[in-house]
Amino acid sequence: MFGLDPHLLLLAVAVTFVAGFVKGAIGFAMPMIMMSAFGSFLPAPTALALLIVPTLMTNIQQATRQGLRAAWESAGHVRWHIAMVVLFIFVSAPFARVLPAWAMYLALGAPITGFALWQLSGRPLALPIHRRRRAEIVSGIIGGLYGGISGIWGPPLIVYLLSIGAPKLEQIRVQGVVFLIGAVALTVAHLGSGVLNAQTLPLSALMAVPAFVGMRLGFALQDRMDVVQFRRWTLILLVLTGLNLVRRALTMD
Repeated sequence: MFGLDPHLLLLAVAVTFVAGFVKGAIGFAMPMIMMSAFGSFLPAPTALALLIVPTLMTNIQQATRQGLRAAWESAGHVRWHIAMVVLFIFVSAPFARVLPAWAMYLALGAPITGFALWQLSGRPLALPIHRRRRAEIVSGIIGGLYGGISGIWGPPLIVYLLSIGAPKLEQIRVQGVVFLIGAVALTVAHLGSGVLNAQTLPLSALMAVPAFVGMRLGFALQDRMDVVQFRRWTLILLVLTGLNLVRRALTMD
């Protein structure tokens, strides 16, 4: 069915549902959860293809939840980050099939884990105003480079937003806008790279259904969390994500 064993297909649906729920509650991590889990039973290019359409569709919903005007204003607040993500997704996408996956996972997972643990220890990193533009650009470059290769471009943005103390709703909306624009670029890039093709595109579209269902349930939890709880769970999720990426890197052949 869709080129997958039925048991693997059901497993992929379950993973996507959980990833959608987490995204609805916290505003990110769906591609990371899907890529990490899919990688244990699917080839890396297939795993990457399956997350593309769900990521695209759920980010439309997240970005526009407070309306198009709010989404547009949020895009303006991080326009340099967006520009760098889009540019460097196209720069790095052709290397998705050739770069060693373990190096990619390790280089992304280790600094994410370190940052989140530092924040949870009660020593938050607060960026001075005069350095925010530079940090915004650098975080966009890093996100774009990783995004084109792995489909994961969110962590550098989240690190940046936490560092500037963005309010909860603004953070979630900015994440949705940036992730949406990155998802559009990723879709176009991998239609060209061959990762998204006649076999994988229908399967990726199917994964959008459990992603939407999980996300709607996650929204209900998000609405009940205050700023402190939201920030804590964001950091905890970053730690778990980073550690899982490091684990994947160290256990790959």
